[in-house]
Amino acid sequence: MTRPVTADPAVFPAEAVGPDDADLSLMLMIRAFELKLLDLYGRGLLNGTTHTCLGQEYIPVAMEALLDPRDHVFSNHRGHGHYLARFHDPAGLLAEIMGREGAVCAGVGGSQHIRRDRFLSTGVQGESLPVAAGVALHLKRAEPGRLACVYIGDGTFGEGAVYEAFNIASLWALPLLVVVENNGIAQSTPTSRHLAGSIAGRAAAFGIDHHLVETSDVTEIRRTLEPLVSRVRFRPAPLVVEFVTRRLGPHSKGDDTRPAQAVQALREQDWYARCAAACPGRFRRLDAEARAHIDAVAAEVTARGPSRWEGAGWEGS
Repeated sequence: MTRPVTADPAVFPAEAVGPDDADLSLMLMIRAFELKLLDLYGRGLLNGTTHTCLGQEYIPVAMEALLDPRDHVFSNHRGHGHYLARFHDPAGLLAEIMGREGAVCAGVGGSQHIRRDRFLSTGVQGESLPVAAGVALHLKRAEPGRLACVYIGDGTFGEGAVYEAFNIASLWALPLLVVVENNGIAQSTPTSRHLAGSIAGRAAAFGIDHHLVETSDVTEIRRTLEPLVSRVRFRPAPLVVEFVTRRLGPHSKGDDTRPAQAVQALREQDWYARCAAACPGRFRRLDAEARAHIDAVAAEVTARGPSRWEGAGWEGS
């Protein structure tokens, strides 16, 4: 039976003080990293494409505190924040994207395809869900108490692999945590024009519990989700957690078709603006530190030589 729970979007319980320094610093570091990528692409210093998570940074920051290092995390094409929240490694990720020494995957994965320890991202829509279900089955049998967490977007619900994975996960009671970052738009198509019914309804069709999150307060998110995630671990059953969030940047590096006023309206609701208003002095200090840190990382990585496959040393990770 599905259990949709709706948070009041007007409530931001910790607004008086905002997130603690560690959470806010991490959110700001991810924001600075994504902005730096767009700047580097704009200056012709990067090739290919990239998909930033601007506006969604708080989700992996909130979720990572609920995960164990031995949990498996499956990310997607918009996955820099997922990686950075888990590993705090902007230099390794930027080197991967730039194809420089010290790259996470020797420069062959680029922006979208990252493999490190128990983390895997892919640019193929829906690909990670059946893989995560298979890993969750292994964890249930061999590593009880561990789970597989997979991040998908609202647009991924157009893929049949989603429903195949839901079916198996529900039938076999797998420790599978599906985090849906519903930013209201799939590339350039609003969710209302590509998704009939609701995500909660689709989870319910497979007997999977669903929880809706509309706040960007990381403390409140964790407080609410902790018992639900614990249940996925210790009384295995899949759970869909749907975040109502915002995508402030373009789909990829420069293809935003939305009117400027629509994007501005989203910015006014963004966690960044809320935190800046809640704790202005602390926010300005930590924001400046995050930007300076990423500037230094970018300068150092840009000066490195090209990445080489030989001796990469990650094949068995």
